[in-house]
Amino acid sequence: MNHPSHKDQLKSINRIEGQVRGVAKMIDEQKYCIDILNQIKAIRSAISTVEGNILKKHLKACVKETLSSEKNFDDKMEELLKTLKR
Repeated sequence: MNHPSHKDQLKSINRIEGQVRGVAKMIDEQKYCIDILNQIKAIRSAISTVEGNILKKHLKACVKETLSSEKNFDDKMEELLKTLKR
């Protein structure tokens, strides 16, 4: 099975990484709690967007490929459900 590339998400991941470093700096500098929380919410939203993009690509590529085999499809669905429950 060929796995799709997610390199298009690297720009977002790098931005998230910078945001996390920014929150660490805010904590170190004892910034206002609400300002820190707002930045954390922004990080969570950005991560959710990346997660959704990767899930969409997984469904369009990996899961679609398994439709030819019912057993493989069931395995893929179990794998996906297990991942989403975490």
